[in-house]
Amino acid sequence: MVTTYLDFEKPLAELETKIAELEAVARQEGSPQISDELKKLRDKADKQLKDTYASLTPWRKTQVARHPERPHFSDYVDALFDDYQELAGDRVFGNDEAIQGGLASFRGQSVVVMGHEKGRTTESRLKHNFGMAHPEGYRKAVRLMDLAERFNLPVITMPDTAGAYPGKAGEERGQAEAIARGTERCLTLNVPIITLIIGEGMSGGAIAIAAANKVLMMQHAIYSVISPEGCASILYRDAGKARDAAEAMKITGKDLLKLKVVDVVVKEPMGGAHRDPLKAMMAAGKAIEKALKELAPLTPLELKQQRRERFYAIGREDNA
Repeated sequence: MVTTYLDFEKPLAELETKIAELEAVARQEGSPQISDELKKLRDKADKQLKDTYASLTPWRKTQVARHPERPHFSDYVDALFDDYQELAGDRVFGNDEAIQGGLASFRGQSVVVMGHEKGRTTESRLKHNFGMAHPEGYRKAVRLMDLAERFNLPVITMPDTAGAYPGKAGEERGQAEAIARGTERCLTLNVPIITLIIGEGMSGGAIAIAAANKVLMMQHAIYSVISPEGCASILYRDAGKARDAAEAMKITGKDLLKLKVVDVVVKEPMGGAHRDPLKAMMAAGKAIEKALKELAPLTPLELKQQRRERFYAIGREDNA
C-alpha cells in the first residue's frame, strides 16, 4: 500500500486502509470470516484501481507524474546500471546537483547516463533544487556528452524537471545559452542518444538533454514546452486554471505518440510506477535496451541524419 494518495484516489485510500486494518486483525485471529471479507475488499480495491487509472485526464496524469513516491533518476541508476561512477562539475563554475550523470554499464555495455534528480526528503530536495538545474548543470551535461563522443559511448538521458531554474542566479550565469548549447550538443552527437522521460519533462530544462535519436516516455509521465501552471499563468493570467491548460496542451504519452514527439510509451504497473517501482524500471530497461540495439548499426552520419529527420517529422501528417 502506498503512503501518499492523490486527491482523486481518496475512495481507493479508504478501501486500502480498511484492508490493512483487517489484515492486522487476521494475523492475530485468523478467522475465516475475516479472510472472506478481505478477499471481497481486495477485489473491490483492484477494480477501483483499474477503473480509476483506465482513463486518467491530463491533469490527473500530471499529478501521477509528480507523485512523491515515483522512482527518481537515482532509483533508475541503482536498478538498471552497474558500476556507476558519477562525474561532477562543469569545469567553468561549479557542480549542479539538479543534473547528475556519469559513466556506467548497462547490461554489459558501457554508457554515459545522466538525468534530473529531484530528491525525496526535504533536505535532499533542497540539495537537488527540486530538479531545477542551473546553467552549470547543462554545461555539465554537455561535458558528459563530449566525453561520450570521445570514447564512442551511447548516451542515455532521463529528464524529470518542472523546468530549468528561473531565478536571478541562473539568468546571471547564462541559463538560456546553456540550455541552447545542451540542445545543440544532443543534435550533433556522433553516438546514439536515447531519452526516457521518467516524470515531468517540462520546458527547455528537459529538452536540453532530450533532443535524442529515440525519445521514450513512461506511461504516466508528461512532456511539454511549459508546465500546466506556467501555461495557465500566461494564457489565462491565472495559475489556478492549470487543469484547463493541461487538457489543451497534449502532454500525455498517447497524444505525444500521435504527434511523433515521442517514439515509445513504456507501460507502467497498474496504478502508476509508484505502486511497483521495480517493475516499472525493469520495463523501462527493456525499452532502452531495444532502442540501443536498433541504433547500434548506424554510422555517426546516419545517427545525425536520423535525429534530424525525426525532429522534422514532429506534428506532420503521415501523408504530408
